[in-house]
Amino acid sequence: MAKPLEVDQVWLDRILEQVNGLQYGSVNITVHDGRIVQIDRTERTRYDQPSHKQGQSDQQKAGNGDQLRAVAQ
Repeated sequence: MAKPLEVDQVWLDRILEQVNGLQYGSVNITVHDGRIVQIDRTERTRYDQPSHKQGQSDQQKAGNGDQLRAVAQ
């Protein structure tokens, strides 16, 4: 049988801190041996503007990817 989860006010405050202000994303709580040991927050950013211009040729699109790779390196 699994151990009951131990959650004190410190962990509740930590969870609230991660959830507050989160518009898009997730909060993952990791439990080991009935105790919270880790909290992961993944936040997504959504943009209303399209990511590419309409009417671009395939060759232009490929060139843009090369530019992005150069910036990332």
